[in-house]
Amino acid sequence: MIKRRYLCLALVLLSVVSLFLGVSTVNLQGLLNLDPAQWHIFIISRIPRLISILIAGSALGICGLVMQQLSRNRFVSPTTAGTMDSARLGILIAMLLFPAASMLLKTAIAILVSFLGTLLFMTILSRLKFKDTIFVPLVGIMFGNIISSITAFIAYQQDLLQNLSGWLQGDFSLVMAGRYEILYFSIPMLIIAYLFAQRFSIVGMGQDFATNLGLNYQQVLYLGLIIVATVSSVIIVSIGVIPFLGLIIPNIVTLYLGDNLKKILSHTALLGAVFVLFCDILGRSIIYPYEISINAVVGVFGSAIFLYLLLKRYQNA
Repeated sequence: MIKRRYLCLALVLLSVVSLFLGVSTVNLQGLLNLDPAQWHIFIISRIPRLISILIAGSALGICGLVMQQLSRNRFVSPTTAGTMDSARLGILIAMLLFPAASMLLKTAIAILVSFLGTLLFMTILSRLKFKDTIFVPLVGIMFGNIISSITAFIAYQQDLLQNLSGWLQGDFSLVMAGRYEILYFSIPMLIIAYLFAQRFSIVGMGQDFATNLGLNYQQVLYLGLIIVATVSSVIIVSIGVIPFLGLIIPNIVTLYLGDNLKKILSHTALLGAVFVLFCDILGRSIIYPYEISINAVVGVFGSAIFLYLLLKRYQNA
């Protein structure tokens, strides 16, 4: 497994590349010469984009790790548990009921619906007789597809399908100062996840085990789901859907470093940020000066890694 210092080095190098990559000219010489046009682009566009990439990558990676601990399944994530699909439904509800609502209100509604959807999935999971490693995420994907179909049907009836699809397509190209700051709500959630890491690990051992250790199982479970719902909703509202990220990053880390949640949180955050940053730079470079959305690039890499992990787990079983 790549050591933490190498991940930090990769993060710094890729961040520098990201800051100076784009259609508009921004270079070190222009910044040192205090070129007003270059500084404007640098502050309004490049820095916000980099910050949003780092937050989204690290936050979704940690969310996936928390969900896998709570569900005791390596293939459960916001993508395969209906969390992101529920958040999309929440955004649609906000658009229908409060068309003139602020972004904050839409995010709050998305968080609520996302939490309820994830809680419903966990309830379904607790009642399953067969909890095979592969079977559980398949149930989650089917559950998410049902919610997604309901969302698409309502959006089609209200002539909002194109608007919803375009808005929620994962893309960093529209990130600018004044339009991404809601992502900062993810940071306190990640701090709480770190502080409660050991309790999430205990809850992952089962309700009886957690209760015997004097832990309130339901409270810790709800806290974990609130963290996942909040972070997923905030990222969907501000960036859009980024598939597979919360699934593959925690699996790669735990494959080499084990299951100690508090120990691997920093590695998960770093690897998630580096992976998204790499995919974003690749998407901006392949057909330069045009850009491929992060949704498409991560989807290609993520699906390939997901299949690899499935085969590896199946062979080791």
